[in-house]
Amino acid sequence: MAVDPYQSSMSVEEYLVLDSTSSDGRYEFIDGAVTLLAGGTVNHSRISITLLVLLDRALPGRPYMVYNSDMRVSISATRYLYPDVSISCDPRDQEHGESDTVRYPSVIIEVLSPSTETYDRSKKFDYYRSSPTLQEYVLVDTQQRAVDLYRRQTENLWTFHPFRQGDEIELKSSGFRIPLASVYENIVFTEDQPD
Repeated sequence: MAVDPYQSSMSVEEYLVLDSTSSDGRYEFIDGAVTLLAGGTVNHSRISITLLVLLDRALPGRPYMVYNSDMRVSISATRYLYPDVSISCDPRDQEHGESDTVRYPSVIIEVLSPSTETYDRSKKFDYYRSSPTLQEYVLVDTQQRAVDLYRRQTENLWTFHPFRQGDEIELKSSGFRIPLASVYENIVFTEDQPD
């Protein structure tokens, strides 16, 4: 099923059929509007993999599940997104092994791309904040060694925690701590290359 460019919106049911049967790629869905996701860069891919491995190794034996960008996250009845990494500690997300949707995320991680950074920092963050279970939203830069974390303090109050070279990133919701340098291991930035 292809997206009709003249169709102004579609139902959740139509979207779920499109997303599960499409050979074109994955689609996000916000209040009836469908968007095809683009591919990423080498740094985007490597950072995403590194985060998944570090998180998966750090959380065994705990009630957390780490998911990659293949797992759709539902933040409301009419909003479905594909973050680069998500974590859920809710047993309802683990009950059905064949499910393709996380409904109770506690952590969302987006690895930034130049083309999506503004959206990830603004409108997408607005969407994610509507999820009552989300505790931390993490933005990982692909052009410099920088991680920005937003942590929920109350229903409508989020605090900002920037992490830079030499810092240790802490996800309080899962008890995860890791040096920022580990996230960027084997990543080459333009400024790292000799002239």
